[in-house]
Amino acid sequence: MKIDVAKQRILLIKDQISRDDAEKKAWEKKTNAFDALSKVTGFFSRPKDDDFEVTYSEHRYQPFWHVKAQARYVYDRNTTYQIATGGKEVRSVTMLGTDYQETNGHIHVPVVEHCTQDEHEEVFIDGVTAKSAPDLAAYTKRSADTVKKKIEDMVPKETIIVPPQARVSAIMRDALSKMIKGIQADSILEEHVEVPVVDLYYRPVYAFQFRWKSKGKDGIVEIDGVTGNVSAGNRIFREYLGKVLDQDFLFDIGADAAGMFIPGGSIAVKAARKYINSKK
Repeated sequence: MKIDVAKQRILLIKDQISRDDAEKKAWEKKTNAFDALSKVTGFFSRPKDDDFEVTYSEHRYQPFWHVKAQARYVYDRNTTYQIATGGKEVRSVTMLGTDYQETNGHIHVPVVEHCTQDEHEEVFIDGVTAKSAPDLAAYTKRSADTVKKKIEDMVPKETIIVPPQARVSAIMRDALSKMIKGIQADSILEEHVEVPVVDLYYRPVYAFQFRWKSKGKDGIVEIDGVTGNVSAGNRIFREYLGKVLDQDFLFDIGADAAGMFIPGGSIAVKAARKYINSKK
């Protein structure tokens, strides 16, 4: 069996909006961070701007995985085709010089089936939640820079690089497991498994934490650094500020490529990630 795994890449999608523009958008939509509370309050009075303050803000790069797997099987198998005869009076049929006896209104013809089977799987996995996120596919259409050295050298110093919590080993295991098919074959002519894409993308996000002073409540507004879309956030990543991502441990699948895909056996894909807690 031939197995090919693409070179693993880290890709950085740069900001399309500035921090000032992001903060302006966040101020305009600050009540979005408080959901039901802001809707109830809105029935009685419109909250004033001076009742809010920004208590924390961050510019971060958030990860997601793009993995694509595919397989091709070419094989022959022996089987028998059942063909109905032309009437009750037929007792045998001669076809291509071979006689076939009728049985229950049919003849049974041995044949060799020449088969080609193609399998495909493509996934986009949020690097923080480890959940499938097909909408992230849109970001792969954006211009992105390949990280060749250190990702920290490509972003502003105060930017947070969020480490992926979703492990590429699990993602590849799931994708490749769908490439394993129970093939009934007498002769296998080609078995080719390929992983043409193993990419870790980083996309920019601005987050602003607001304090609604009169209500004593905190909420987060996020601004997508690529599209400018505004949404309510549920967490900040302050704990990763100043920490360095160790890129050497993000991928470790090449050494096991020869054994990762064994029909009837196990898929073994090693991957590890490590986050260095010391400051630059």
